[in-house]
Amino acid sequence: MTMDLEFHHFGLATRSADKSCRVLAGLGYALGEPVLDSLQNVNLIWCEHEAMPAIEVVYPTDGPGPLDTYLADHSEMVYHLCYVADDIQAAIEQLRAVGIRLFRVAAPKPAVLFGGRSVAFYAAKGLGLIEILEQE
Repeated sequence: MTMDLEFHHFGLATRSADKSCRVLAGLGYALGEPVLDSLQNVNLIWCEHEAMPAIEVVYPTDGPGPLDTYLADHSEMVYHLCYVADDIQAAIEQLRAVGIRLFRVAAPKPAVLFGGRSVAFYAAKGLGLIEILEQE
């Protein structure tokens, strides 16, 4: 079965965006401007490299948020893989059809960093947290 999924980026959760961005810049990544996504309750910085996968630096806002559990024991960690799909629901059905157990963590909502395209988060047994971003 061919999946309607294409790898898009790694999500790097961090307590210190400055430190993480210094490391990424040292590796040759071009860093975008910080963006507040109030719908997701996180701050984001998009990082691209011509020869390496894109990285979304995700760091907490001032209040409680979705990163609290992830960053309780670690100052930084790769915490999600993002895939692009033409249709989020169809992609979920395809993953389930091949036996991947998925549990919705966050229902689809507009992603500020990606121009309002829909994004949803699922826990995938055996893989971890995945983000599915709707194709442009």
